[in-house]
This record gives sequence, structure tokens and C-alpha cells, in this order.
Amino acid sequence: MKEILFRSSIVFAALALFELAAPALHAAPAPNCLECHSDKGGPQFKGSIHGSMACTDCHTDIKAFPHPDQVAKVNCSTCHAAAVSKLNQSVHAHSSAQPCLSCHGDAHEILPATDPKSAVYALNIPRTCGNCHGDKKFAAQHNITEVYSQYMDSIHGFALSRDGLLVAATCAACHGSHEIRKHTDPASRVYRGNVADTCGSCHSGIEAVYQKGIHGQLVKAGDTSAPVCSDCHTAHQISNVQSTAWQVKTTATCGGCHTEEMATYRDTFHSQVSALGYQQVARCWDCHGEHDILPASDPNSKISDANLVATCGRCHAGANASFVTYQPHADPHDGRRFPLLHASAIFMNLLLAGVIGFFLLHALLWLLRSRGEAGHERRTL
Repeated sequence: MKEILFRSSIVFAALALFELAAPALHAAPAPNCLECHSDKGGPQFKGSIHGSMACTDCHTDIKAFPHPDQVAKVNCSTCHAAAVSKLNQSVHAHSSAQPCLSCHGDAHEILPATDPKSAVYALNIPRTCGNCHGDKKFAAQHNITEVYSQYMDSIHGFALSRDGLLVAATCAACHGSHEIRKHTDPASRVYRGNVADTCGSCHSGIEAVYQKGIHGQLVKAGDTSAPVCSDCHTAHQISNVQSTAWQVKTTATCGGCHTEEMATYRDTFHSQVSALGYQQVARCWDCHGEHDILPASDPNSKISDANLVATCGRCHAGANASFVTYQPHADPHDGRRFPLLHASAIFMNLLLAGVIGFFLLHALLWLLRSRGEAGHERRTL
């Protein structure tokens, strides 16, 4: 009986040792594989995220050694089913024979996204995406815009590449990582109806204000023409909003929708000083708000009757009820809404035409008289 127990203990001990050794035996690349593929089982592979796996964990069609030269491509969905499922619905589904490797790098040297050397580490994502989207020939071939240089010159690109801020928006932050869809797809993160939510994942406070404004309300109601973040800030060339160049350009952006208001604004002192490059001057958002834009009929609007004195008073100290009767968008051609201004414009135009006409007639008569006197002098000689 003692002998049976002794032998049983030996067997159990051997099984336990085998169980402990099995993962290590399984993790190392098969010796037979390394006889031909010694370059695949080096330090780069062992240091990769797949370094603990055996060759046949990925190359599942290889059943014996030696194997045929032509082997099936690795199916990443064996382990990464969710990611591959999203990829198959994206614009990159058929971008290459092995789209996973286009972003993650060499199959035997893939590193975790948290590794600074990884192709999908936050600081490296723009360069990885730029391999395709920074190539002008590639962009022309696929009828897309080369956006890598635009992004790198943007405020997000500066924050990432110059300041090293890992929280700065990258390509993946806006477009997603695997399920990247066309901007015309309602499921896309950059579809017009979803842009505010996408930007709001970082700028949550601004998004909340935007959603309460008239533009956000129109987007919620399904108005695809209503402005979203990228209309004012652009998609890739996002600049510092404090720069004069951005402010001058964006004033014209507002005029792209509000054409009548822009035409009347251009006649004002504010616009003309702005065109000269001055920054401390009223532009659209100084009066109407930046993200919380509301109609003048809304009591919360910055240009409502109750708030207009305070709004103008931000620049014009001492502004009162009489001061705010000024109409910044008065149209001299609209006789119904602005009859006195319209009449004044007609009077000034007639006065200008009369003065110019009078002096033209005067100059003509003077010319005729001068020519007549010159002829008379020649005849008397």
C-alpha cells in the first residue's frame, strides 16, 4: 500500500511540474520554425506584445514540419475578433492585403499601445497615419486631401509634437481607431450630426454650451446645414482662436451663412478696423456669443433688449439705453425696416451725383470756352 501511494505521489508531482513548464514550452517559438526563420524569433519578437505566444498560435494552418512554401495569411480575428469586426466596416477594410499591419507595424514586432516605441502610441499616431495620408501622390490617387501637414501645423499637432501632451487630439481621437468611416456615414464619428459629441469628448464644457445655442439646437433637430465645430474651426487646420489671422478669417466664415448681415457689417467701423489687422475690435462672436449663440428674441441672448447694454458695455464703458439704439446691421437699401436711413442714403446719392454732375458740366463748359478763346487768338494773329 505504501509503495502504491509513493508511486502515485511521484506521478502527481511529475504532472504538476509538467503543468508549470507547459506555458514556457508553449511560449517559445518552436525550435523547428527557428531553423528556417531565425530572424523572426529574436529579441524584437520576444519583446513584442505577442512574445509569449508560439508560432502556430498565429500561423494556425501549419500542422507539420517542413510545411509548404505558400501558407495562409494570419487571421488576426482569431484573438482580436471585436477589432477586426469594426475594421471590416471601416474605410480601411480593403486598403491592403493585411490592413492590421499597416498601422501596427511588423507582425513580429508589434508593441502595446502604451509603449512609446509602438506605432499606435499617442505621440506616434500622426506619423503612422501620415504614412498614407501625408503622401500627396496617395491622396491624389484616392481622391482625398493630404491632411498630415495640416494637422501637424494645427494647435493639436503643436500640443502633441512640441509640448508632448498625450491628451492632445490625434487622428484616432476624432476618427476612431478601427471603425473609421466616411464623414458621410451617419455612424461616423466625424459625421456632421456627431461632430459636436466627438469634439466634446475633450471639450465637454464647450459642447454643453454649444448644445444650448441655436446652432446646437438646429443640429439636434436634423438640420444638416447648421454649423458644427469643424465649420468654424476647420477639421485639421485648427488654429489658436486668439490669433488675429484666425479671427479675421472666421468673421468671413460667419458671413458664409449670414450673407446679409455680413454685407452690412462690412460697412461698419468695426469691420474696417478689423480688416486692417486690429485684434481688439468687435467681431461677430463679441456681440452674439461664441458657442451660446441665441436669437435676439431669447431673453438669454447677449443681444436681447435686456442684455444689450451689458454686451456693448464690455468694450464701450458707459454704454446706456440711448447708446444701444445704434443698428450695426442697418441696411440703407431696406426702406421698409430703415426708412430714415433709406431716405438719407437716397439724398446723399442724389447730392453726390448732383455735385459730380455740376462740376463735370463746369469742366466741359470751361474746356469749350478755352478752346474757343484759343481759336479766336489764332485768327486775330
